[in-house]
Amino acid sequence: MLSNAGLQARRIAAIPRGLANAFPIYAERAENAEIWDVEGKRYIDFAGGIAVLNTGHRHPKVLKAVRDQLNRFTHTAFQILPYEPYVELCERLNALAPFAAPAKSILLSTGAEAVENAIKIARAATGRPGVIAFSGGFHGRTTLTMALTGKVAPYKVKFGVAPPAIYHLPFPAESHGVSTADTLKALETLFRADIAPTDVAAIIIEPVQGEGGFLPAPTELLKALRKTCDTHGIILIADEVQTGFARTGKMFGIEHSGVEPDLVTVAKSLAGGFPLSGVIGKANIMDAAEPGGLGGTYAGSPIACAAALAVLDIIAEEGLLQRADELGSIIRKSLGDIVIRKDALPITAIRGPGAMIAFDILDRQGKPDAAATKRVIAAALEDGLVLLSCGIHGNTIRVLNPLTISDAVLAEGLDKLTNALVAANIE
Repeated sequence: MLSNAGLQARRIAAIPRGLANAFPIYAERAENAEIWDVEGKRYIDFAGGIAVLNTGHRHPKVLKAVRDQLNRFTHTAFQILPYEPYVELCERLNALAPFAAPAKSILLSTGAEAVENAIKIARAATGRPGVIAFSGGFHGRTTLTMALTGKVAPYKVKFGVAPPAIYHLPFPAESHGVSTADTLKALETLFRADIAPTDVAAIIIEPVQGEGGFLPAPTELLKALRKTCDTHGIILIADEVQTGFARTGKMFGIEHSGVEPDLVTVAKSLAGGFPLSGVIGKANIMDAAEPGGLGGTYAGSPIACAAALAVLDIIAEEGLLQRADELGSIIRKSLGDIVIRKDALPITAIRGPGAMIAFDILDRQGKPDAAATKRVIAAALEDGLVLLSCGIHGNTIRVLNPLTISDAVLAEGLDKLTNALVAANIE
């Protein structure tokens, strides 16, 4: 019989330690917001495969779409023999694009691949090398996207010098003591000291930082970046890999600001658990690359395209934009009730749009408490709740339950979260 311990021993022997696992728990099956491990223990999923499962595990409509496509064909390589699901999905993404200009899309496989291609497209369109990103941002683990990511450990340790012409600005957050004015002043300094704006191809930003701590980008900042890009011919890229597809109560997180980007990177919840990503952009920019300059053998897999078309149907038919807001209200109320308890760990800064919710854990002196955060996550796991931490201090807990979760399972999960915060409150 399979066991978690036995599989963990095999994993250690077979797989390099550079690929980390949050927990030594091995999944056997899953349904919507619930997972069962190989030993039969049930867990409520508040991680969603890191924001991949907005439509839950094994949604029946996704499974049907995939089975139907499996019965037709699994692969041709779109660059060799194209297929209709790819075209239809791009048409639908173009219609959803968070800008008024005509759009085009390209499909890929991973979030990092989407970001890499967005940078390639921006450089092709502008003829410039420079890219500006933000501290605390996460854009991937490939050589280029690792350089864009605004955090050294663990993403850059031992991997050498980053590619040139990549720069970082401080991301505004009250908890970090950085204001929007500070960020914009740093941008002015960057343009004076390190790179002329006429050498910058793109500015890339997450509308809500994911790994950085679920920190929303201030609307004031996004508006200022849009103005800067317009003034200097710079392309504004919204990295919607984690914020996209209803998580924030909008199809894309940047829609909360009213600011229109030029390019949008998407992945994660686009295909309901199947590997698929893409770049949606203004058509004149998307057409800058020469034929053959973009693509990939598995990019835009027909299986994943079929799943994504089903996901878009589910979001519309099941009202997941509204559901995200409803879930967010329920989660915030539950967390607010925890704040006033005397027997739970101190939590603060409950934040995030829609159902992209996070909070911080502090010690009695009001400082970030990463050790206590680890205790909470361990206590929750023991009680059958999967949670993830994030943030530059490791003291942020994020809630990423499927938007299709039932009220009963959500309530059970929030009870387990409360219990974990109480259990971890040791002096």
